[in-house]
Amino acid sequence: MQLRIADELKRLLEASVQAFSESLRITRNQYRAGTADQSAMSQAEAQLENTRAQLIALGVTRAQLEHAIAVLIGKAPAEFSIAATTEKLAIPDVPPELPAALLERRPDIAAAERRMAAANALIGAAEAAFFPTVTLSADYGVSASMIKRLFNTASRMWSVGDTLTQTLFDAGLRHAAVEQDRAAFDAAIANYRQTVLTGFQQVEDELAALRILANQAVAEDAAVAAAREAERIITNQYKAGTVAYTSVVVAQTTALNNAITAANVRQSRLVASVALIQALGGGWDASQLPSRDRIEADSPLNFNPLPPADTLPGFWDSLPRLW
Repeated sequence: MQLRIADELKRLLEASVQAFSESLRITRNQYRAGTADQSAMSQAEAQLENTRAQLIALGVTRAQLEHAIAVLIGKAPAEFSIAATTEKLAIPDVPPELPAALLERRPDIAAAERRMAAANALIGAAEAAFFPTVTLSADYGVSASMIKRLFNTASRMWSVGDTLTQTLFDAGLRHAAVEQDRAAFDAAIANYRQTVLTGFQQVEDELAALRILANQAVAEDAAVAAAREAERIITNQYKAGTVAYTSVVVAQTTALNNAITAANVRQSRLVASVALIQALGGGWDASQLPSRDRIEADSPLNFNPLPPADTLPGFWDSLPRLW
């Protein structure tokens, strides 16, 4: 996402470099004709070179983003590249109402709920200590004084018995254990509630950011259109000799800065959309999520941190050689 915004800024700066080069050409022709002074040509050259420097610096940012993506997918940065594109990333359409049940998919909320259930089960285990313990036992075997009589019917022996034990006095140990588990359960409930509230806060933060940034994008687009129109008018006035080149520089710089700000606002809206998807636990469309049967079929608890054995040679060979 940030890489595509960098591509958008690159196209913007490249167009500005082309426009500023044309302005410099016109200024040089006017200087040679004696209708413009040296300062106008110097200003045009400074503006062009400054924009070229911004374009070069943007290449460093794009390369770093590309390398970060390569590491995320497990490839060497030198062997990975993403081609630039001219398409703009579309802002996702968020529905006006989102069901609160979507938050149940968040890993932190699900983990807090399971910890609360486990703490509740511990209370039952602690209360079970108040009941007596019943042990049933049975033995069966053979016994004989001579080996040849070992398998006779008279040599068989068996026994059945039971044991009942009950703690009569423990100085309040069992009661203290129950109270301790109940306190842990109350803490788990409070932690679960706080986790859910944090989830709601994150969702509301991103929804507010998307709503406010949408209004900012409308205002910024209007500012870009107005700046472009002012740039066109002042450039024509300069060509007619009615204004100094300083006015052209100011108009072009203002238009470029407004366009860069508009691109940054688009990036902020995209980042807020991704953050909203993360806050909801995977998006706002529950039909796109895998079913419980699909999740259980993938055996998520049977996790091995190492890659499959048949892929180990290729995995190590894919890593860059450092020696």
